[in-house]
Amino acid sequence: VRNLQIHTYEEGFVKNLKLSVVVLLLTLSAGLLFAEGLTAQEMMAAAKAEITEITVADAKGLHDQGGIMFIDVRERNETATGVIPGATAIPRGLLEFRIAGAQADKNAKIVVYCKSGGRSSLATQTLLKMGYTNAVSMAGGWGAWEQAGYPVE
Repeated sequence: VRNLQIHTYEEGFVKNLKLSVVVLLLTLSAGLLFAEGLTAQEMMAAAKAEITEITVADAKGLHDQGGIMFIDVRERNETATGVIPGATAIPRGLLEFRIAGAQADKNAKIVVYCKSGGRSSLATQTLLKMGYTNAVSMAGGWGAWEQAGYPVE
């Protein structure tokens, strides 16, 4: 009888071990299925579907009106080559941490730009998620502004 109890315990242990392995394999395979995620291009496309982009000419018109905050989300070494006059430089990677100190009014009109429009789309999406209701991205970015011959500092 004692032999039978040991055998039953071992069978239960083996069954539990097999079940644990199956659950682990299913969990890992599900993780691999979802680990692919989105590419940078897909993320930009998704952001552009959620935000408003304005042309560089429209951005210039807003700049000329005044009272509009321009945020340059390029890196420091990029802004060293010049910025739109009066723009606030906040690298995209620090935007969530610095925006409240730069602009507390979540209803303020904000134009976001980067080098070509990709990072500014993602940054604008972030601002909208943070409650900044009037944030837009400047299509073409710094390159389009500079190519149009608009003022820089």
